[in-house]
Amino acid sequence: MHKDFSFENKLRCRGFRLWVFPSRFRAVLTIALISSMGCYTGCAKSNPPAGQAGGSQPAPPADTTHPVQQQPVQTDVAYWLTTPDRSQLLKRQQAALLFSPASGQQPTIEVDTTQTFQTIDGFGFALTGGSAYLIHKLPAAQQAALLQELFGNDSNSIHISYIRISIGASDLNRSAFTYDDMPAGQTDTALQYFNLGADQYDLIPILQKVLQIQPGLHIIATPWSAPAWMKTNHSLIGGSLDTAYYAVYARYFVRYIQTMQSLGIPIEAVTPQNEPLYGGNNPSMMMQPQEELRFVRDYLGPAFQQADIRTKIVVYDHNCDRPDYPLTILQDPVARQYVDGSAFHLYAGNITALSQVHHAYPDKQVYFTEQWTGGPDQFGPNLSWDILNLIVGATRNWSRCVIKWNLASDPDYQPHTPGGCSSCLGALTIGSDIIRNSSYYSIAHASKFVPSGSVRVYSTDLPALPNVAFLTPNGSKVLIVYNPSSADQTFQISFRGKQVSPVLPAGAVGTFVW
Repeated sequence: MHKDFSFENKLRCRGFRLWVFPSRFRAVLTIALISSMGCYTGCAKSNPPAGQAGGSQPAPPADTTHPVQQQPVQTDVAYWLTTPDRSQLLKRQQAALLFSPASGQQPTIEVDTTQTFQTIDGFGFALTGGSAYLIHKLPAAQQAALLQELFGNDSNSIHISYIRISIGASDLNRSAFTYDDMPAGQTDTALQYFNLGADQYDLIPILQKVLQIQPGLHIIATPWSAPAWMKTNHSLIGGSLDTAYYAVYARYFVRYIQTMQSLGIPIEAVTPQNEPLYGGNNPSMMMQPQEELRFVRDYLGPAFQQADIRTKIVVYDHNCDRPDYPLTILQDPVARQYVDGSAFHLYAGNITALSQVHHAYPDKQVYFTEQWTGGPDQFGPNLSWDILNLIVGATRNWSRCVIKWNLASDPDYQPHTPGGCSSCLGALTIGSDIIRNSSYYSIAHASKFVPSGSVRVYSTDLPALPNVAFLTPNGSKVLIVYNPSSADQTFQISFRGKQVSPVLPAGAVGTFVW
């Protein structure tokens, strides 16, 4: 409320009615009142604080809008926690975790940085065309703050370091398209009409802003379908790549990578086809193992080599129930020279399939590139599933990355194509406000603390406390632990003969850094 501190108002507050005094008396009255009012500055009355002389200035009121910051406790190990009831959301704990030689009787997770495994490229999400559309619509200041939160490197950011994008539309675009769509009955073998289509308006501008924040971002790209005129059924749904267009489609990939590079967007890796064993999505395309083998060996690999394209070729990009698919391609010595590794999803099969392929070809990489979260969000169960199977499971089975599907949706799980996923929950729900869902926190528990270039290191495999450990480029140790029990668990972290004993609440995930 606005206060009028004019002299006449002060008099009114004192109970005087100025209108009853003729003007000739006001000067006398003014002198008398000034001497009695002293330093009075408002209508409220208050007694002087204890210990303060009545004639001195009163102390300012306490600032209750900015609570006093709690001083951090002394600790050797920093501890961030997310609980299934959302009472703690990636919250740093005030826990004094000091290493000591004492050893208790609790379960112990030993971390040994002398035993190393795969290098980590990163953790993140699919930046679908729909995600980019929602983010691009945000007011400029809100958009900038959100991108900084997601991709920045400051203490308030979650440091996403790996994203997946589609080559043309995925089923989480507003409509289905490729980068060389033609009227029915027409072809474009010279790729004369190649263009980035709708992605020029949302995806490309957002990617360019993201790369200004995170120049080292890893990007893997994959098509949901070739242009319909290249396919056996002349449709963006189902069908296969017509063998007559294998060479043209290889040049389509080359053109895509070169075009993105010209826009300042380096594509680190591609897969030939998203979910090549499922043709029921919109868009989608089937590609059997022998077909992908032939396409990579005889067309895509040589086309990249001829154009001096250094983008990695990663095969398969489907479920863990068919490790024979990537193995079929890797068994071919000619194809193998073009292939960096294999990509997996986990809608079927077991995450250990990644280790099966790794052990067969240890010089080739494995990547985990997709897993959805269905809406509405069951926060606790979804958080625990992601940590157990992906953050712990995929990385313990040699994956260099974990990518969740997808970054953002609206409250109605839009945008998506007709026939596309109608209940895919984003890590963010962007509507009248922005809600951070379970997959935001499952990825953030790794991405915020395990940057690109980290290395997975040994940690005790405890079924009662699933966990995974990393050594970061700056020498920090990171241990991510999940408590699947219905009770809180006290356990020990052991490192170089010393221990600390944190408590991890039931169903919670903790990230420990030292």
